Amino acid sequence: MSKIWFRNEDCFKTIEAMERSNYKVDLVMTSPPYNTNKKAGKTRTLNTTSVKEGQYNYVRYDSFIDNFDEVGGYVNWSRNLFINMEKILNKNGVILYNMSYGSENTTDMFLVVADIIQNTNLTIQDCIVWKKSNALPNTCSSNKLTRIVEYVFVFCRKGEEKTFNSNKKVTSVRESGQKMYENVYNFIEAKNNDGSNNLNKATYSTDLCKQLLSIYAKEGSTVYDPFMGTGTTAIACEELNINCVGSELSEAQVEYSKNRLEEFRNKTK
Repeated sequence: MSKIWFRNEDCFKTIEAMERSNYKVDLVMTSPPYNTNKKAGKTRTLNTTSVKEGQYNYVRYDSFIDNFDEVGGYVNWSRNLFINMEKILNKNGVILYNMSYGSENTTDMFLVVADIIQNTNLTIQDCIVWKKSNALPNTCSSNKLTRIVEYVFVFCRKGEEKTFNSNKKVTSVRESGQKMYENVYNFIEAKNNDGSNNLNKATYSTDLCKQLLSIYAKEGSTVYDPFMGTGTTAIACEELNINCVGSELSEAQVEYSKNRLEEFRNKTK
């Protein structure tokens, strides 16, 4: 059985505690807020918004407002996050960061990636395209396309570009000693999520997480998810016998995750 820890607190507090105790992880895998929720305004959460209100469909979280409205706020916050995540990352560890853009905010995803490359000790090594099983058609726009794919950016430390952890298998060895490896494509087809709930409308899927972990994590390694949400990363880790630490601001989502994990363990006994 995997070791799973849920912490009901801001991820920066968790990282600070891990750093103080010199606790390291082999992989960070997460789907952070995308900062694409400007239509929801500055105060709306699922706890404060009713279905009858016209903006309900734009609200994603029960207690977090996904709207950094100040100029550069989201980029600065993201940079600070990556600087701190690097402190708890083992040598040759990787960060798998699922992001996308939205109709109301098409630029922040690209600005964040560029800023991390330029202003942190981390650099991008791959961009994985996640094709979801379905997407809502963009029928209100005459020119914007329906977004059925999202992106998972693979970051490692600068200087570890040739050594960061991966499970690619050797398929042959040339006479020169050059190893040849299997093809692992940067394209994953996976479910959108594990089912909707009233606490979080922006979850990702165990299916996606398991496919990512199969590439970058080994059995018995430890994964950190700074935005655990409803426990999707934890369930994927449990299935693959990988340890997991998760931070989540919402007390309700932490309880949901604990119950979900307990139910999963009971089913798989």
